[in-house]
Amino acid sequence: MEVCGATIWEGIYGLMTVLVDPLSLRRYSWLRDWILICMRYKAFRIGLTTLVLSLAFGGMLWSTLSEGTEYYKHVDEVMEDAEAWHGKKLQLHGFVVPSSIMRRPDSLDYRFQVENGAAVVHASYTGIVPDTFKDGSEVVLKGRLGPSGFEVSPNGVMAKCPSKYEPKPGAAVRGPRAK
Repeated sequence: MEVCGATIWEGIYGLMTVLVDPLSLRRYSWLRDWILICMRYKAFRIGLTTLVLSLAFGGMLWSTLSEGTEYYKHVDEVMEDAEAWHGKKLQLHGFVVPSSIMRRPDSLDYRFQVENGAAVVHASYTGIVPDTFKDGSEVVLKGRLGPSGFEVSPNGVMAKCPSKYEPKPGAAVRGPRAK
């Protein structure tokens, strides 16, 4: 296909040569003429601008999403097919199994289990845990699933606070819900 007297591939080759060695533009005077003539066509300029902007936006989007993507999953969803989730960044939601929290003496190494439904996963963490992290608390863990269990990233333990609006067990319910 010829555009402005030269094939597209000749134009691309010449343009790449000029980008690498600007002094070679003298040898490719036809390239200079090709660029000047083609830039007069409005459709060509619009197409070229659209292509450049699309590539730039796509590159920025890819580079942003490739490093920060994490899946938010519940323990039972992950443990259905644990092999598929090995090595991937996850935010794992579940509840700490009662009496499963173990801490190595004189360190910040924790081993515990997290459950949701009938599925349980072993987790390990090194660092300071929140005050609300205790048996039965609802947690979201950031990290990766490995062969030995869930390896929590630094600062990757988030223990949810119990809602102060939920009635305590045995308390009388007042308001429109009470019947």
